[in-house]
Amino acid sequence: MQYLLPHLLERSAERHPNRTAVRFMGRGWSYGELEARSNRLARLLRRSGVRPGDRVGLWLHKSLESVQAVYGIMKAGGIYVPLDPQAPVERVAYIMRDCGVQVVIVDAAHAELTSALFGAGAPLRVVVSITAEIEWEHGGGVPCSVPGPQAIDAEEDGPVDPGTIETDLAYILYTSGSTGTPKGVMITHRTCLAFVHWAFHTFRLGPDDRATSMAPLHFDLSTFDLYATAMAGATVVIVPEGLAALPVKLADLWQDERITITYMVPSILSLLVQYGRLECHDLASLRLILFAGEVFPVKYLRRLVRAVPHAEYYNLYGPTETNVCTYYKVTPQDVAEDAPAALPIGRACENTQVFVLDGSGKRVETPGTEGELWVRGPTVAQGYWGDPEKTARSFLQNPLQDRYAELVYRTGDMVKLAEDGTTLLFIGRRDHMVKSRGYRIELGDIEAVLYRHPLVKEAAVVAIPDDFVGNRLQAFVVSFEQSQLPPAELAAFCRQHLPPYMVPEKFHFLSALPRTSTGKTDRPALLALLGSSAPPRRAEGDGGGMKSDPRASD
Repeated sequence: MQYLLPHLLERSAERHPNRTAVRFMGRGWSYGELEARSNRLARLLRRSGVRPGDRVGLWLHKSLESVQAVYGIMKAGGIYVPLDPQAPVERVAYIMRDCGVQVVIVDAAHAELTSALFGAGAPLRVVVSITAEIEWEHGGGVPCSVPGPQAIDAEEDGPVDPGTIETDLAYILYTSGSTGTPKGVMITHRTCLAFVHWAFHTFRLGPDDRATSMAPLHFDLSTFDLYATAMAGATVVIVPEGLAALPVKLADLWQDERITITYMVPSILSLLVQYGRLECHDLASLRLILFAGEVFPVKYLRRLVRAVPHAEYYNLYGPTETNVCTYYKVTPQDVAEDAPAALPIGRACENTQVFVLDGSGKRVETPGTEGELWVRGPTVAQGYWGDPEKTARSFLQNPLQDRYAELVYRTGDMVKLAEDGTTLLFIGRRDHMVKSRGYRIELGDIEAVLYRHPLVKEAAVVAIPDDFVGNRLQAFVVSFEQSQLPPAELAAFCRQHLPPYMVPEKFHFLSALPRTSTGKTDRPALLALLGSSAPPRRAEGDGGGMKSDPRASD
């Protein structure tokens, strides 16, 4: 019986031990090898003191070993906490403090940075270097062991009893928060498996499929890549992080690896269309193109459909708190020259229900009427780690029934019903959350960092709609007493405290921020100063994607 995520790997290892489970840059591991390697890591983690329910950090780039680490943590009974490999030490340390990460798995690229985590207050006691032996000394007398690959390989490779059940947490994904600090979304094994079962059956995955894995582990798109393929006994091909900037080489990977399924954010697919020279590639194997995380401009989707006409296309929607909760199959009418500017987000996934409430809390059932989207079903997360107040604001008793306790998720996304009365059309958000490069970003998160600069008096960040990345971020700043504050200094300050995708591209200096009659920052006025009256484009879904905006092919 498969009730834990590692059971998917175990079953495929039993059925297809020699079939390739994962590939990366020409290397590959079979299901049998991945099973054995993850078991060894699980035993080492147990020997290092990891117990059921412990949070274990992952601070490493995607590779074969990152997949080993994910399964190894869960097999040890732990909860994996993926950390953005490009995030500053301060942000990583905050997450570690927030959920009590005492054990972290790193690769060689991050091993040398771990000593800085202690200075930032991370409560570490074990650092596992999974890709290379390291010699590392920490300061301050903090006890910390540093086992490496040799210690992992010395463990037995037999199965490990994790001591967990399906309602235990499998992982925690940190997303941008409205108060300037990340929030950890808690996902159980059962919650993720509900999504995996839906994806497996809906997209008819089989052992002959070869799926790309481009999304970083801290982005919920990665759960399809890892676990739906494992359920099918298929092969997952990890895309090197740099290929997002090299559309031709990414198209080469589709061709050379005979990819059948790809799941990416639209900004990357748009770059592929424009600079990937798709017409020069043999993409006959590609049968399914899934996209999520932001709006896919129809003009680029149309070109992609023309380049790969035999594939099926699906628009997937859902915040991290629900994974995918609605989906829409693209039709020829959607990419016609006179098609609407945006795709629908479709209908609810099977075994999930969505409903729309208007401002008075009444259910919206009339086409064209706007309201807020709510989600119920097994894929709804368990709330935010260590923050019951924030959890209570978003995970509420189902307002449509009061007969028994049932928590549903209030998305904050505004939608309306299409004329057919069932298909949903995405409108925007009711808060200041935007999407850029596939990442969900709270503008207040960036503003909070800007306010920490000693010379910044006021700050506001706006998002400018952009077909390539969803939104481009620009900041307006008021300095104390007209102090000289170079934009480069502000950008460097932001890079110390924020991931690259959250650093504003431009900084504008004002004597004062415009205000509304109620004293709030007048964001439309700021957009008008930039010559744009359009509100920020709100994107569909959640998570991460591109780290940069390259427009030239290799």
